[in-house]
Amino acid sequence: MAESLKLAVVTGGHAYDVVNFHRLFRAIGDDIDVYIQHMDDFASASAEMRRWYDVVLFYLMLMDGPADEGHSWYEGKPKTVLEELGQAPQGIVLLHHGILAYPYSRRWNELTGINGRSFGYSIGEKVTTHIANPDHAITRGLHDWTMTDETYSMPDAGPGSRVLLTTNHPKSMKTIAWTRQLDRSRVFNYQAGHDNETWQDESFRKVLRRGILWAGEWI
Repeated sequence: MAESLKLAVVTGGHAYDVVNFHRLFRAIGDDIDVYIQHMDDFASASAEMRRWYDVVLFYLMLMDGPADEGHSWYEGKPKTVLEELGQAPQGIVLLHHGILAYPYSRRWNELTGINGRSFGYSIGEKVTTHIANPDHAITRGLHDWTMTDETYSMPDAGPGSRVLLTTNHPKSMKTIAWTRQLDRSRVFNYQAGHDNETWQDESFRKVLRRGILWAGEWI
């Protein structure tokens, strides 16, 4: 095994707290080497470079397309790039608003396990997270906890999903974290992660770190 897991963190389509977002990933562990980049950069890179990463984490909320034509050259070929996900043994993580991206994309529906991803949202909610599967490598040893986060009201993960975390919050989807398999890729979906109030939570950080390691087949 390599000394560190190579992680691409792909952003775009949604503003975020840059300084604290970088601090979150700087503190995620010395065994995870993080490369934060915009979707334009990821979609413009060569296939060899994209597959160099052990895990690709999407923290984006691009709502159009994806399309290969009709946009600037520097945006690359996002449709082709995203349709290639799963062809290599590379982990995939969808974090927070990443599960909302590309609402008309069949590939994104397969990644999330959710069709018809229309949603509502509520910011600053106190959310109690329940451990639905205490035996999974991502959740083992964790206990229910409460933190402040943004919730989404939308359909829950469908068939083929392994549910890890849930909530009974009235303004939230029930499923908070779940795993899937897309061809050769392990996929980890995590609804949490709106801003630094959530990012500082110890349990959130443990789940995020373990989800990345699990997706990359390091645990």
